[in-house]
Amino acid sequence: MVKRPLLPRFGDRRELFRSTVGQWLERVVERAEQAVAPERYLRPPGALPEVSFLAACTRCGDCITACPPFAIRKVGTQGGLAAGTPYIDATIQACIACEDMPCAAACPTEALTLPAQGWSGYRLASLELVPERCVTFSGTSCRACTDACPRGEAALSVDEDGHPLFKIEGCVGCGTCVRACITRPSSFILRPLEG
Repeated sequence: MVKRPLLPRFGDRRELFRSTVGQWLERVVERAEQAVAPERYLRPPGALPEVSFLAACTRCGDCITACPPFAIRKVGTQGGLAAGTPYIDATIQACIACEDMPCAAACPTEALTLPAQGWSGYRLASLELVPERCVTFSGTSCRACTDACPRGEAALSVDEDGHPLFKIEGCVGCGTCVRACITRPSSFILRPLEG
């Protein structure tokens, strides 16, 4: 039988300390972010991570003015520290994924920054289909979401049974399908990305 020392070697203790402190710091940052920004908003294209965005945004409204479909709104006073910052409510007016992202280009502080590759590989939000709400799963033919999608079949098409077929690699999370959906609530759930 081989005896093992009860205490870890010096290098192991150092690694344990780094790991423990790293996990602790992650939790502290996560809790601070939840305290600063308890509600997640769907931010305009090119937004910094939420805490950085809140610090950088001057609430000037230039992005709101620059938005062609008027999809960007201001968070009301109930938003706490987020009050006055821009957000998109896809149920009212979705982002239409303008190729040149005029909202981000209009930002004077880089709280919104044009992504280097434009929409290629960029996402505003994640999307989830709720089959129980979608009329195609109960036998009704519908293409409202697929016809409205600005990314076309690269993001959303229909399968052989006529159900929406979501393609994560092509979807930018603009919310057009949420707005176009004929069911209320929408058959799609749009979730702002973490970060």
